[in-house]
Amino acid sequence: MTFIAFIGLGNMGSGMAKNLVQKGFQVTAYDLSEQALRKARGFGCRTTSSIEEAVKGAKVVVSMLPAGEHVDDVYINHIIGTVTKDTLLIDCSTIDVATAQKVAGVAENHGLAMVDAPVSGGTAAAQGGTLTFMVGGHHTAFDHAKPVLNAMGKKVVHAGGHGAGQAAKICNNMLLAASMIATCESFQLAQKLGLDPQVFFDIASNASGQTWSMTTYCPVKGVGPVSPADRDFSGGFASALMLKDLGLAMAGAASVNATVPMGKKALEWYQAHCKEGNSGLDFSSIINRLQ
Repeated sequence: MTFIAFIGLGNMGSGMAKNLVQKGFQVTAYDLSEQALRKARGFGCRTTSSIEEAVKGAKVVVSMLPAGEHVDDVYINHIIGTVTKDTLLIDCSTIDVATAQKVAGVAENHGLAMVDAPVSGGTAAAQGGTLTFMVGGHHTAFDHAKPVLNAMGKKVVHAGGHGAGQAAKICNNMLLAASMIATCESFQLAQKLGLDPQVFFDIASNASGQTWSMTTYCPVKGVGPVSPADRDFSGGFASALMLKDLGLAMAGAASVNATVPMGKKALEWYQAHCKEGNSGLDFSSIINRLQ
């Protein structure tokens, strides 16, 4: 049985750790929240009071952390000097490319293999084990990581070298943000022109305007598969997290002089949306700014 240390038991990490346990892995978990640790013990994790204790003796370390600064601190100050040389490091956080590359470089200097493996799919996919992983790192490390990632997801893609997973994630989420705003605009316009939302959904979801934001994550209550819109936008992928990812995308664009006008406009909209008190609501709640 492979011993895995899991660091970070938030909305995403909790479901991911649970799936590892259900797939037969022995998981020791750590989080700053005692409530999160209690929940993890409830679905079969062993928990510890420190990162060092959690990763000691682990064959694989998986992390799901809020931002680049946390990844930098946790790995460089707590993990890399504690684990043995045969330990594989898998960071599933969404962070900037530069930090991902920096931490992987430090790990390699200590003889450790590491991949960046951010995810797509949201909390429902994390709970259901149907995440998509975008992985950056050497082929050998990717091959080593794949069985662990497969236990938490339905698709695992090798994007390239260190940082490539992060690049894929921020580009994907920039596209998602812009397409969600456009989806919300379309439903609003359709309703004002007299179209029933369900009728518009039935047409557009089978026409050239079809998007994931519409067919899988419709921002209109009672239309399409169950989504956060049916729960008054609670749960799901918080607007604050979408704003964070858009900020990463804009920083990445600036670093390579890329022109991203729709991404920039999406950033402005989510900045305003969060300032209006909607940070904790699902990102599809951006439709409320149009109504």
